[in-house]
Amino acid sequence: MDRFSFLNAAHTAFFADLYEQYLQNPDSVEPSWRSFFQGFDFAQANYGSDEVAQQIAYVASSDSGEISEKMQKEFNVLKLIEGYRTRGHLFTKTNPVRDRRLHGPSLALENFGLSQADLNTVFDAAKMVNMKPSSLADIIKHLENVYCQSIGVEFMYIRDPKVQDWIKNRLDINDNQPSFSADQKKHILKKLNEAVSFENFLHTKYVGQKRFSLEGCEAAIPALDALIEGAADRGVEQFVMGMAHRGRLNVLANIFGKNTQNIFSEFDGKDYDEDANFDGDVKYHLGLTSDRVTDSGKKINLNLAPNPSHLETVGAVIEGITRAKQDRYFADDFSKVLPIAVHGDAAVAGQGIVYEIIQMAKLDGYKTGGTIHLVINNQVGFTTNYLDARSSTYCTDIAKVTLSPVLHVNADDAEAVVHAMLFALDYRMEFGGDVFIDLLGYRKYGHNEGDEPRFTQPILYKAISKHKNPRDLYADKLLQENIISAGFVKEMEEAYKAKLDENLEASRKKDLTVITPFMENEWEGYKQVSDDVMLQKFDTKFDKNQLAEIAKTITELPADKKFISKITKLIGDRKNMVETNKLDWAMGELLAYGSLLKEGFDVRISGQDVERGTFSHRHAVVKVEDSEEEVILLDKIKDKKGNFYIYNSHLSEYGVLGFEYGYALASPKTLVIWEAQFGDFSNGAQIMIDQYISAGEDKWNNQNGLVMLLPHGYENQGAEHSSARMERYLQLCAKHNMYIADVTTPANFFHLMRRQLKTEFRKPLVVFSPKSLLRHPDVVSSMDDLANGQFQEVLDDPNATDKKGIKTLVFCTGKFYYDIIAKRAELGRNDVAVVRLEQLFPLAVDQIKAIIDSYPNVDDYVWAQEEPKNMGAYGYMLMNFDLVKLRLASPKAYSAPAAGSYERSKKRHANAIAMVFDKKLFQ
Repeated sequence: MDRFSFLNAAHTAFFADLYEQYLQNPDSVEPSWRSFFQGFDFAQANYGSDEVAQQIAYVASSDSGEISEKMQKEFNVLKLIEGYRTRGHLFTKTNPVRDRRLHGPSLALENFGLSQADLNTVFDAAKMVNMKPSSLADIIKHLENVYCQSIGVEFMYIRDPKVQDWIKNRLDINDNQPSFSADQKKHILKKLNEAVSFENFLHTKYVGQKRFSLEGCEAAIPALDALIEGAADRGVEQFVMGMAHRGRLNVLANIFGKNTQNIFSEFDGKDYDEDANFDGDVKYHLGLTSDRVTDSGKKINLNLAPNPSHLETVGAVIEGITRAKQDRYFADDFSKVLPIAVHGDAAVAGQGIVYEIIQMAKLDGYKTGGTIHLVINNQVGFTTNYLDARSSTYCTDIAKVTLSPVLHVNADDAEAVVHAMLFALDYRMEFGGDVFIDLLGYRKYGHNEGDEPRFTQPILYKAISKHKNPRDLYADKLLQENIISAGFVKEMEEAYKAKLDENLEASRKKDLTVITPFMENEWEGYKQVSDDVMLQKFDTKFDKNQLAEIAKTITELPADKKFISKITKLIGDRKNMVETNKLDWAMGELLAYGSLLKEGFDVRISGQDVERGTFSHRHAVVKVEDSEEEVILLDKIKDKKGNFYIYNSHLSEYGVLGFEYGYALASPKTLVIWEAQFGDFSNGAQIMIDQYISAGEDKWNNQNGLVMLLPHGYENQGAEHSSARMERYLQLCAKHNMYIADVTTPANFFHLMRRQLKTEFRKPLVVFSPKSLLRHPDVVSSMDDLANGQFQEVLDDPNATDKKGIKTLVFCTGKFYYDIIAKRAELGRNDVAVVRLEQLFPLAVDQIKAIIDSYPNVDDYVWAQEEPKNMGAYGYMLMNFDLVKLRLASPKAYSAPAAGSYERSKKRHANAIAMVFDKKLFQ
C-alpha cells in the first residue's frame, strides 16, 4: 500500500491550515499526518512557518487527479531544493589545485525519491527558488548554478526566517552568477594585474627576501577594491582592517596606496628617520592610515592596523578601533565604520582568540555592526596540511557560533570572488552582522619565499608549479569574450612595472626610511615623550565646589525607584563619607571619573563584573529591585560633557584586552580601562601585553593610554588570587614605554586616573589595584586631597616626625605598607620609617634620593614585599635602585605566588613582616 495514501482523503485547501496546526501543537494533529510532516527533512530544518505553509500551498494548488503521487513528487523536489541549500557547498568547484574530499550522501536524484524519468516533469516547487513552474531539469540547472559552481554557500543553520529568505532570494538572482559590464571586468583585471605584477617585481628585485606573498590568492585584491568602492557608495565612511603578514605588502600598495618607494626602502633595510624615537618593526607588520577617493567621488578613510606575528591577535584590536570610531563619530549609525578581518585558514581554525572575538559580535559593549571576514585560504599552515590543522570540515566553521553566512569561493575565479564580496557587503549593510568569505586558493611558495614547500607537500606543489596565476586565467576568459585584445595584459603589466622601477630608483636615492604613525589624524596635538617628561608633575586639580556637586549626585538614588537594602545602605554610607570628609577608594575612583566627564573626556571601563566590581566596591551601575532597570549615577552629573561607558565583559581576557587596546588607540581623549577579575587573570592576555601594550610605541610609533587595573594583594586566598605577577610587567619596562603603579590612597588613585588624560601624551598604565584596602579604615582621603592635590610617585612616612631618630628605612609598595605600620605600632618601633613607592616605573629616583638624604642616621635599608623573593618588585629594584644597599624582607623564593593553606599563608606573611624589624631574620 502507498504509505502516503492517507493524502487521498484530504482536501487540498486543508493542507496549509493543517501544517500550521502541526507547527503550533504537533500532538493535536492526527498521527498519520504528524508522521508525514515529520518524515521530510525540510520540516526539520528550523524553517519559518510562513515558508513551509507556502510550500504546502504550492503543492496543494495542483489540479492533478492523482493527488498522492503528485504530492509525493512535489515534496521530493522540495527535499531536493533543501538538499542543495543545505549541502550544495560540499559539492562545489571551489578548490583550484586539489581534488575535493568526497562527501555522502550526494545530491543524486535517487537520494530524493526522484529519477531521470522525472527530468521533463514540470513542478510547482520551482516557485520556491523564484522560478515559474518548471521542469525538474531546469530546476536542477538553477540549483547547480546557485550552489555548486565557484561559490559554495552555508546559511541554512541561520534561525531567523527573514534572514534565510533574504539570502535565498539574493542567491536566486542571476543564478548567483556574476554579471559585470565590460568596463567592470577590465577593472577587475587591472587590480589582478597589480597584485600579480607587484609580487613578480619583488620576487626578481629582492631574491630570497621574506615578503609572505599573496600569490595563489591574488583575487583578494580586486575583491577588497570592490568592497571599498561598493561600501563607500552605501554610506560607509571609514574602514578598519586587520590582517597578518600573508599578502600584507600587496594590500598596502594596491588597496591602501602606500608609496612603494617606502616599501622598497624597507626591503633595502635602511635605518629609520633619525628623529623617530622608536626601533620599528619588519615591513610586513607595519600599519597605515590613508584617505582614498573612490571612482564615484566619495572620500573614505582607510586604516590597516599594525600587527605582531602572533596570528589573529589584531582581530580584537580592529574591533576596538572600530567601536571607538563609531562611538565618537557615528553613535547613531554604526554601519558607517566597517571592520574587515583578514585571516589565514590555519589561524582562523587554530587560534582561540578568534572564538573570543566572535563571541563579542552581538554584545552591547563590543558590537561593531558586523565584520566582513576574509580568509586567505592557501590550504596549508606553515608546513601543516589542512587535514592535520583542524577537526572541523571547514576552517570557517567558527562562523556558526554567530549564525553568520559563509561563502566558499574559488580564488581562480576572480569574478566569483568579487561577486561573493559584494554579497557579503549587502548582507552586512542589511543585517549588521558578521559574514565570512573563505577564499580557497594556494600558496605559490613556502611559508616564506626562502622556504622549500616540497619537503612536506610534494604532490601539491607539483600541481601548483604547473598552475596559471589568476590574472592569466582571467585574461584568457576576457579574450574569449572579446573584451580585451591579445596585447592588453602585456601593456598593462609593463606600465605597472615601469612605475615600480621608477619608484625603486627614487627610493635608493634616500638614506633613511620614514615610518608614518598609524592613525596620525586621531593623534594631532599629542607628542611622544621620554621618561624624564613622564616623571614631571602635571596639574590634576579639580574645582572643589564642582567636586562636591558631583559627590552629591552620585550619593543620591532616585526617590521613585526601589533598590535592595544593601544598595540603599551603600549609597547612604557614601553620602556620609562626603559629610565626614573621609572618602574611601570607591568614592575616590568615581569622583575621578566624574571630574573627567565634567571636563569633556569620555570614560570607558570593561572587564568581568566591572559594573559592581569583583570585590563589590564600585557599584557604578545599580539595579532597580523589581525591574532590574539599570541606574548609572555618573550619567546624572549636571552639565557633563563626556560619555560614561561601562560594560561587564564575557569571560575573556585576551580578546577583551585586545579590544580595549584598540579602543584606546583610536580615542586618546577617552580614559579606557580594562579591569581583571583578579590580577593574575591577565596572563590569559599575555600576548596583548607583550606585543602591543609594552612594545607598540617602540615598534609602530603608536601611543596608547590604556589603563589595566589588576587586583593584587596577599589576603590568604591562594596562589591564583594573590599576585598580579608584578615582576612580569616590571621586566617589560624600558625607556618610556609605560607607567607602573601600586597606589595606596584614594586621592593618589584619583590623581593617577586624571593624569592619564591631562597630559599631552599617552602611555599605557598598569595599576596593581587593592582588594582589602577597598574597605580598610585607614585608606581614606579628604575632599581637599582630591581637589587640590597631585599624584605622588613616592610617599614619605607621614608619622616620621623625628627623622634623626630613624635607624631603619623601609621601602615597600601597595597594601604591605599598612601591614608593616600596624606591626610597627604594635611593637612601638619609632626608629623605623616606611616609604611607599607609589609609582614603580618610571622610578622617581631623584625624589627617592631626597627622602633618603632626609634621614641622616639610617644604617639599615630594607626592601619589604609580601610576594616571594623571586617575584614582586625585588628583582626590578636590584636592577634599577643603586642609591643604597637594600636587605630583603619577604617570603622565600617559591614556584607558586602563594600557599593554598590559610594558616601557612598567614605564617609566611607574618615572617616577612618580622624580617622588617629584625635583622637576624635576614634571608
